Amino acid sequence: MLWQTLQQSVELGWSFYLPVILFVALCALGVPVWASIGASAVAMMVMSDVLPLALLGESLFDGIDAFALTAVPLFILTGDVLVRTGLSRKFLNVAEALTNWTRGGFGSATVLVCGMFSAISGSDAAGAAAVGRMTIDRLVESGYPRPYACALVAAGACTGILIPPSIAYIIIGLVLGISASTLFQAALIPGVLILTSILVTNIIINRRMAYESGNQIGFREWLMQLGVAVRDGWYAFLVPGIIFAGIFSGRFTPTEAGATAVVVTIIMGFMLGTLKLSDFPSMLISSAKVNGVILPIIAFSLPLAQTLAAMGVPQGFVYSVTSITDNPYLLILLMIMILIAAGCVMETTPNIVILAPILKPLADNIEMNEIQFCVMMITALGVGFITPPLGLNLFVVSGLTGESVLKIAARAVPFVFFMLLVTLLIAFVPVVSTFLLPEIYK
Repeated sequence: MLWQTLQQSVELGWSFYLPVILFVALCALGVPVWASIGASAVAMMVMSDVLPLALLGESLFDGIDAFALTAVPLFILTGDVLVRTGLSRKFLNVAEALTNWTRGGFGSATVLVCGMFSAISGSDAAGAAAVGRMTIDRLVESGYPRPYACALVAAGACTGILIPPSIAYIIIGLVLGISASTLFQAALIPGVLILTSILVTNIIINRRMAYESGNQIGFREWLMQLGVAVRDGWYAFLVPGIIFAGIFSGRFTPTEAGATAVVVTIIMGFMLGTLKLSDFPSMLISSAKVNGVILPIIAFSLPLAQTLAAMGVPQGFVYSVTSITDNPYLLILLMIMILIAAGCVMETTPNIVILAPILKPLADNIEMNEIQFCVMMITALGVGFITPPLGLNLFVVSGLTGESVLKIAARAVPFVFFMLLVTLLIAFVPVVSTFLLPEIYK
């Protein structure tokens, strides 16, 4: 019904269908996503003739010629330096000291360190890989089944794009023309709520299944252990402290915060003796590879999004949906379903660049605040990262451990449920995402 209405409102012919089929086929054949998007964009521009092909080169370079995007490689590099210098283990030590008195203490520490790592790297896959290497074996030793331990890390790593600073918020801010700093502030409470939902889910499951028991230490002993952990690793928290204080006070742009974090992390590595000049080539190459995946996707997604807009697809989508129902609650649920499904099968960057311009007019139609829409979109895409059976984080931890993706996916279902509840809260209660913002956004 929805598809028939869309066809009636917008004349969708083979100039639309063939490029979409081409994109699906290329992805199925294992062609890189950026190349699949690029080929589809060129095919759609040529076949539809709504935009001259001569604009392709200009669109590619203008799309990534943005100062805000400079923050992306800086945060990626910061996360890489954090792991190589051993500072990420300081986060784990403090998180473990905070929770070692409770039942499920190390599981809770794993979730917390995922959040701490997210507050620096801005990437969920990087967080899943880094935290997974440190914690999965220890979780198994503590009594957790390996598939569940993998699911816990995969769920915790979803906060990589949900807790600021986040690469995803930088990109959606660029696409929709919204300040990344504003989005960072808006995302703080929702990101913490998602982290809390994962933490609570693990505590509930652990109590029911008795995977891990607390150390049953006294308050004085717990305080002493916490003091030792903080004394030995307090300096690691300077990095997220600088990022948050700089951005939220307005003294730093996200790019400046990323640059400062890189410099501070490198200096710490030299002072601790865990970083050498010989480490730089491999460290820079590793970060460049990650950045080299993100930027081409952005570059080729933008002309595709422009072509879709010129063909009237976003407007046609809004007309099609609202002609079936104008109930804002149902429309919000539809958007969430689309985003979770998209996040399940494709990486965040192309989803944002392609879907944000299509869904934003629908959000405007129901008078949803643009900040609330952005936070809802990124959160729903984050849920898709552990949505069985194709969530990206599931494959990351499966690659680390060799555990079956389907087994991990089955254990991830409770986390998906509770994260979805938070997503619905964000979608239907605007103040969750606008509480920390100026009055203009409330």
